[in-house]
Amino acid sequence: MSDNGRSATDIITYIGVPLAVLGVLPIMYNTFLTLVNASKIKRMLRHSRLTALTRSDVVNRIIEIELPRYAVTPWDRFQHRQEYWTLSRNPSSIPGGSWTTFNWKTNAIGFKTQRVEYADQLRQPQVDINFDELISYLLDLGAMPDPHGWRLLRSTGLWTPVGCALMKSPDGHHNALTIAPLDDSDGNLSLCVTWEPSWISRSFSDLPPYWVSLPAPPPEYKEEEEETPAAAESREATDNNAEASDETTGGAASSSTSSRPTTANAKASQRNSLDSAARVAAVAATTPITCQISVDGIITALTEEKRRAGGIARNNTMGGTTAPGGPAGTSFPLTSTVNLDSLYIEHIRVRPGVSDGVWFASAATAYGTSSQTILWNYRIPEDILAFARRETVPCGVLVLLGAADESETPEWATSYQSDSMHSHNLFVKRMNEQRYAEQAEMRLPPHQREAAARDRRARENMQRIEDMRESSRRDQERREQREMEALHSAKWDTRLVAEHALRWLLREKKRRAGEKVGGSGEASDPQQTTNTDIKEMAGHILHRMVRDGEFSTKLCRMLDRWKSWADLGGMKKADLQALRSDMETFVYATLLISLIKDSTTALDGTLSVDLQECMRMWRKVRLG
Repeated sequence: MSDNGRSATDIITYIGVPLAVLGVLPIMYNTFLTLVNASKIKRMLRHSRLTALTRSDVVNRIIEIELPRYAVTPWDRFQHRQEYWTLSRNPSSIPGGSWTTFNWKTNAIGFKTQRVEYADQLRQPQVDINFDELISYLLDLGAMPDPHGWRLLRSTGLWTPVGCALMKSPDGHHNALTIAPLDDSDGNLSLCVTWEPSWISRSFSDLPPYWVSLPAPPPEYKEEEEETPAAAESREATDNNAEASDETTGGAASSSTSSRPTTANAKASQRNSLDSAARVAAVAATTPITCQISVDGIITALTEEKRRAGGIARNNTMGGTTAPGGPAGTSFPLTSTVNLDSLYIEHIRVRPGVSDGVWFASAATAYGTSSQTILWNYRIPEDILAFARRETVPCGVLVLLGAADESETPEWATSYQSDSMHSHNLFVKRMNEQRYAEQAEMRLPPHQREAAARDRRARENMQRIEDMRESSRRDQERREQREMEALHSAKWDTRLVAEHALRWLLREKKRRAGEKVGGSGEASDPQQTTNTDIKEMAGHILHRMVRDGEFSTKLCRMLDRWKSWADLGGMKKADLQALRSDMETFVYATLLISLIKDSTTALDGTLSVDLQECMRMWRKVRLG
């Protein structure tokens, strides 16, 4: 039946269909928005050159994006110069992708899945990077650290405010490295980087951070003297004359022996090979060495390339970087590894149970550290720093070794009266005894006089021998007492010991060269030993340690002995004898320890300490 001409079917049609359409509209709206946002996300990924797997849930309006996560490291400074010194051509504009500003050596370590509704919610996964590599790379490009930011990061840690600047652009007006939100950090320190091509203020010719340039030693350190050109020409002429003479005298020899090389040719060939090896060794001895010092000690030692004519490298503090306007040393062009010889360094690597590598790394770090150095890598062990700060060498020992004059030291030895009066009294006593004995002999019968004279002469000989023994015994006792008093004398600061030791070394080298050596007054001139002299000499010692394994081992054993007696409470007689037998090695040891001690004051700078402590607390960080 129908009611007023309308059936139930009409009612369902007029009312149900619109209701059904209204129920489908939200699904259609979600589908439309999901497709639009998915298209925007794909376009963003395509412009950023990112490969990702996207899935859409049109009903729930959720877009799922699966992006790879990377661990990155800077490219090799020498082998990949183009990638290292230029910015990326296609940096990502997606939040979290600031790391794509630079070219990195990447390694995929997993995937990160995100579920978003809108395109502006997309985040690029941050990358894992070693904190020290990141800071070293930015410093190598020219970035400058912000002291306030590093102090705040060290004191507050992960509570450091977002946007706090750690590194500034070279002009100091823009932020290069800042604290980023912790959304994707998983409890790690989160950082964000910003860089412009015009900010790159350094080049491949500058000495990179964590590298130390060791100057070549002076000629007296050369193990073999290089032959002069005049001497070489004279020797070649002599060889040619000898060969011509051999050919003339040997013209009548049989044809069977003419094909054999002459004795002169063989000797000349052997001499040329020996001269070539000596020439290579001489060149290596006079070529500066550049060492890379890492957290684990020395990594690489390279002979530096020769400076080009008219070309001067940029200024840079050895082993670190300097602030604008600060004093710096001139470095050699370190442009590539193609023309650089990698030196043998196994004898100075840090190894368990052997202290040689620790001593070298500590001394090289101290050599590359100054008041302007803001970044260093190797952490000098605390026991070595404490040893360098202590006063461990008695001043009396330096007097016994001839490195100091007794007038320069506090009173430490017992003063004895002159032995001339004792010798005079003994001489008078013996003369009187002889005269009395001769007078007694004159009163004897002739047949007894000769026997008495023989007995007197024998007795006098025994007395002279006994007097000599007594004098020798007394001198020996005094020497032993003087040595004991020297061992217990006041101890001097390491720097003062190094100054006197260096003066002793300079006097010895003059004496060996046959030059006239002045007295103690000349040796005590304070202008002869300055900070520059000690540091320069220490650089020569480190250079020789790299080249000469035997010298390095002997020097490290001396350092071990020195540290041993310092830890055990004082020097013993055996230690004094060891110094006497190898005083020159002890002088080298004092220069290195003085260098380490001086570096402790340079390391007290707030910025360098804060930076080093922050890198120690966070080995790996998230960058994005």
